[in-house]
Amino acid sequence: MYKRSLFIKLLVWSLLATTIPFICSNLISYRSTSATLQANMIELNRKTMSIGMENVKKYLEELNQLSVSWYYDQNLMEYLWLEKTNFQQDMYIDRQVAYLMYSRPEIKVVNFHSGISGQKYAKFNYSVLSIPQQLQLPSDHKESWDNLRAYEMQQLNGNRYLTINKKLIDYPKPNVLGLLSMYISLDEIGRLSRQLFDPGQESLFMFMNGSGELMYTSREALDASAIQQSELGLNIQDEQPGYQYGEYNGKKGVFIIVNDTFYEMPLTMIKFIPSDFINQAAQKTLDQSIAIQFIALAFILLFTFIISYSTITPIKRLIRNMTRVEIGQFDVEEFKTREDEIGILELRFQTMVRNLKEMIIREYEQRIEISTAQLKMLQAQINPHFLYNTLQSIGTVALRHGVEEINDKIFQLGSILRYSMDFNTETVYLQQEIEHIEDYLSLQENRFKHKLSYTIHSESAALKVRVPKMILQPLVENSIIHGIESGTGMGTIHLDMALDSGWLTIHITDNGKGMDYNEIEQVQLRFNEPNVYKREEGGIGLINVLQRLRLKYGDQFKWHITSTPYDKTEISLIIPIQEDL
Repeated sequence: MYKRSLFIKLLVWSLLATTIPFICSNLISYRSTSATLQANMIELNRKTMSIGMENVKKYLEELNQLSVSWYYDQNLMEYLWLEKTNFQQDMYIDRQVAYLMYSRPEIKVVNFHSGISGQKYAKFNYSVLSIPQQLQLPSDHKESWDNLRAYEMQQLNGNRYLTINKKLIDYPKPNVLGLLSMYISLDEIGRLSRQLFDPGQESLFMFMNGSGELMYTSREALDASAIQQSELGLNIQDEQPGYQYGEYNGKKGVFIIVNDTFYEMPLTMIKFIPSDFINQAAQKTLDQSIAIQFIALAFILLFTFIISYSTITPIKRLIRNMTRVEIGQFDVEEFKTREDEIGILELRFQTMVRNLKEMIIREYEQRIEISTAQLKMLQAQINPHFLYNTLQSIGTVALRHGVEEINDKIFQLGSILRYSMDFNTETVYLQQEIEHIEDYLSLQENRFKHKLSYTIHSESAALKVRVPKMILQPLVENSIIHGIESGTGMGTIHLDMALDSGWLTIHITDNGKGMDYNEIEQVQLRFNEPNVYKREEGGIGLINVLQRLRLKYGDQFKWHITSTPYDKTEISLIIPIQEDL
């Protein structure tokens, strides 16, 4: 089907020519868009995380300010120097501890261990910490306080708490007044961090201290014992500035990393974005592009179908017309002429069929005319050979009696009969036609005695031109019948033949009675009538010669008649020279 249908070929190749570039364009666009979106997303997240890191540092600074706020209470500082305190002083210190705990809702435990009196003061949020003994408080030994980190994480009832340990020193003296410890939930840090990630797709981690101690994670189901970066299963590869490719929880993606410090304490914020989430935007863009291109492809396919149909339909019509011409039916389908190449092809085909039809009709009519002439000769019931042999016998008798003129005339008449009755020859050299007319005029001159004279002139090159047989005698005979026989004076006939730029011109001139305007017009009308040979009753006269020449040469044949009665009547024939005659 594909090999035999030009229509399907046009559709298939047009579809391939549009689909393949679309697919290549989508692949290139997807890769380029994906890489661009990933770079933009990484940069945007780094900036967002940097802002989030600053917010966390501000929050830690606020907590730090709370831990050093006792330095601004002169009474409290005096009480902390006492090795022994009374009830009122103890209550004052206890109120300050309570004030710290209730200053922010996320502070769950505040513990103060006096380094001078050894007294302990603690406030607990019992809704969180039901059993205070579960809390791992710093040791009573002041020597161990130097080993405590200022910020560390602790697990309480399965939850992480940020612990701030602050030694109170009476600057510029080196004396340690005590150790203040605050245990803070991660609610506020979580609130600040939730603005930095998409809970459904992304994961956020925050580490502190050089050991990578986990401060905060967005993974609520994370094992509470996994508090080190190395224990979280972060497989980070391909290090790049600010981001690293890797895998987490079985998903490939990118880790965006922001590092900072808070009072010389390293802070690290890591955000994991799965590759699938990054590519969602690129996939969405690709889907939109594919949808638009499918619509465009549908329009292209429709347009291609219309163009292909409009191209194939006239070709199929042309094939049908060719098939009809092959079986001899020349009435081709009518069609509206187009102005493109196919329209020109159809128009040329129509012209070719019309010319072929006219040529066949002309050949057919010519053969009918020849058959009609042959039929007329048969109707005369004269055997040409018998008549010719009889004339030869008469000529022999004339010679026997010494009358040579009679023998010459009989010889000329025999030549005329032999030439006229040769039905196997349709075209002859002009020289043969002239020899025939010379015999004919010689007999007519003998008939009319001194009433007829003639001249024949022809260029030597014209003698070798082939022309239809019997075109001169009817015209000369017409001059004799309508000129010499009807006249009273001396009749003159001139024949002149010449070549002119591929044309043979024949002029027959006489000085007979000629034709008036109406008679010439009547000849023109009869010439234009179809099947004019059917109306010829006697001989093959002027109209018959003109019609035969038109059938032979078509519209290329030209003729005209000019006449001045009893002065000059001229019949001119202009015949194209054809090599195949």
